[in-house]
Amino acid sequence: MEWVFSLDEIQQAAADFWKTWKGKPVFAFSGEMGAGKTTFIHALCRLLGVKDAISSPTFSLINEYQYDCEGTKRPLFHIDLYRIKDEEEAIRAGMEDVLHSGHLCFAEWPEKAPGIFPPDKVNVLIQIVENNKRRISVQV
Repeated sequence: MEWVFSLDEIQQAAADFWKTWKGKPVFAFSGEMGAGKTTFIHALCRLLGVKDAISSPTFSLINEYQYDCEGTKRPLFHIDLYRIKDEEEAIRAGMEDVLHSGHLCFAEWPEKAPGIFPPDKVNVLIQIVENNKRRISVQV
């Protein structure tokens, strides 16, 4: 599955993406620096009604937000593995526990520790098509 959108269409792209993949707990976002991984995750969080300030977890490694799921507040985790050296460090940071918690997880830079991800994760590749356009490709 694939979407191409301009940055001013990101909320609609996030809505289309979510309609297709709702119900899956773990999303692994890959793409070069500046491709828009955090920006797209931000759009997904807004779509889900996250009220917290959404920021990149580059330094904190894991941000936890709350979203409303059918009238119940649930945790949503945003993980950034960019600064992680290897899988052992990711495990010590608690990333593997979060990814296997059953809660919604959006993880950036999964290639840094691929072995900690559950086998049913959704692989999402974000690419720059033009200065203002992005392509999202999904593989399960």
